[in-house]
Amino acid sequence: MRALVADDDRGTAVILTRALERLGLEVLVAHDGAEAWAILQRDSSIVLSILDWMMPGADGPELCRRIRRDESRAHIYLILLTSRGASADLVAGLDAGADDYLVKPFEADELRARVQVGLRVHTLQERLADQVAELQEALTNVKQLRGLLPICSYCKSVRTDQNYWERVDHYVAQHTDVQFSHGICPPCYETVIARLDMEEAAARVADQQAIEKPPK
Repeated sequence: MRALVADDDRGTAVILTRALERLGLEVLVAHDGAEAWAILQRDSSIVLSILDWMMPGADGPELCRRIRRDESRAHIYLILLTSRGASADLVAGLDAGADDYLVKPFEADELRARVQVGLRVHTLQERLADQVAELQEALTNVKQLRGLLPICSYCKSVRTDQNYWERVDHYVAQHTDVQFSHGICPPCYETVIARLDMEEAAARVADQQAIEKPPK
């Protein structure tokens, strides 16, 4: 993963670069706001950026605003670096679009912890984006029934696009995600029982007639 360090103080830039490299990041460095913005525009692989508040060309808050207006780069985790520690400055930096705030002089452990938070947020964003993409693909592949569906008035079979006739439950199962669990509704149950009773009665009559019929 790539990170951008933007600071006009070269000593601070070196310290930040080494700290980020120890965390496994590939670091790009800019020494003014204009250079930082140019790097961000041409490199879409940057996932985290530490921006000094006061820089020539464009200051840290201005870069934050530009990045947040650019949808293709709005995912970058932004940390503002400044010697300003007042709560009003903190609010102004966050309002400009920064995700976090680091006050000079900073401790190495604090820098590491804040950067690791940013990397965890980036990982979560990537996972969420993957899940959204999977969901969109699943929705695209959902089968749906549309239009006029020819069905037989007698047997209730459905005519397919290939001009074949098949059972409606089979057709629906092939064209949707519906699965059928077969049973017998009360009216059909009564009809089936009545038919079975009639068949049993007819069988008994036939048996009785066969018994009573004298042999030739």
